Amino acid sequence: MRTFAKILDFFIVTRKKMYNNIIRLYAFAVKLAAPFKKKAAKIISGQRNTLSILSEKIIPGAKYIWFHAASSGEFEQGRPLIEKIRKEKPEYRILLTFFSPSGYEMRKDYEGADIVCYLPFDKPELVEKFLDAANPAIAIFIKYEFWKNYINSLKRRRIPTYIISAIFRPNQIFFRPYGRHYGRVLEKFDWLFVQDENSRILLEKYNIRNVSVSGDTRFDRVYEIFEKRKEIPVVERFLKRNDDVQRLVLIAGSTWEKDEELLIPFFNAHPEYLFIIAPHEMGKGRVERLLEQIKRPAIRYSEAESGQTQQADCLIIDNFGLLSSIYRYADVAYVGGGFGVGIHNILEAAVYGVPVLFGPNHKKAREADGLIEAGGGAAVATAGELAAILNNYSAYKNLLAANGQNSGDYVVKNLGATDRIYAKLFGL
Repeated sequence: MRTFAKILDFFIVTRKKMYNNIIRLYAFAVKLAAPFKKKAAKIISGQRNTLSILSEKIIPGAKYIWFHAASSGEFEQGRPLIEKIRKEKPEYRILLTFFSPSGYEMRKDYEGADIVCYLPFDKPELVEKFLDAANPAIAIFIKYEFWKNYINSLKRRRIPTYIISAIFRPNQIFFRPYGRHYGRVLEKFDWLFVQDENSRILLEKYNIRNVSVSGDTRFDRVYEIFEKRKEIPVVERFLKRNDDVQRLVLIAGSTWEKDEELLIPFFNAHPEYLFIIAPHEMGKGRVERLLEQIKRPAIRYSEAESGQTQQADCLIIDNFGLLSSIYRYADVAYVGGGFGVGIHNILEAAVYGVPVLFGPNHKKAREADGLIEAGGGAAVATAGELAAILNNYSAYKNLLAANGQNSGDYVVKNLGATDRIYAKLFGL
């Protein structure tokens, strides 16, 4: 969806025909790429199975709430609401759709939904077939999803339609002169639940008033993970040293090579820090390159055994699904992605009450600005900036503790979006 949104920005989206032609062109491009790109192939094959999945699993007469998430990140944002409805409104069943293979592949067996499938392209004929088969009682889109034909058809069918945890900025296509026609899609929602007051004010400027500031459900999600946090025996063995030297634990999650260009030289030169790193990509070659760059003793998580862990100063996490719990062991956290398309989930670390550092590209992450303002996080653009902060933390433990406290408090102060949305949806 993000790639498609960029394509839209280069077109004058003023007519229905133009929009549909762009959708068809996009679908055709994905089909052409399928023999060469695994992601494209999964999209095509997955969408091909959607109607048969619905035909097999939809229970006639049952009431379905349809949640749509672009990928795994948006799913995590919607998950607290899905699970609250599942628990408190058992008369509804849950249909969950994804556009991205990464989201679908990770959550195709998710027990919180009755049906999980791909969402077909936003072509009029596919939209009608999907909605005929699914016949949802309520439709809920998460954060960034604005498929025009789906939303228009839902409106015609008088199916209540919502978007949750949305955030709007003046440079989005809805608010540009050439995108105003496309922007009318926002009027078709029964209600828009936005993250902040700036979004509400912007929408009001364009006479869209069916809006409330509910906050961001990601805060609720990371707090749930925090409450259910797991102990990681390998990490605990790694941190249990045989000497009396006090070291700080720097945990870097979802890192890319640009992040590591700052982190690894610092770690190599600062024995007062232990280092746990979970790269965004964990292929064999990727991990081997890390091992070559790290000059202090290092070990992979997958190969760590009892005696070896205490001989290493760096633990490389090469297993998926551990990072959100591993942050519990940090004194300082660094979250990657800020030298590329944007930072990953900084709230996963902040919830543990530790300072969080990240790269400079965080303008689309409202929570990054919030964490900086709260005194719990900082953006770093150079190795020198990173070193200055980490050196201060090792020299001034009271500063480290205060910044960590600010970080945890920021998350707690922003809890409650799920309950606010739920109450509005069901008239409570």
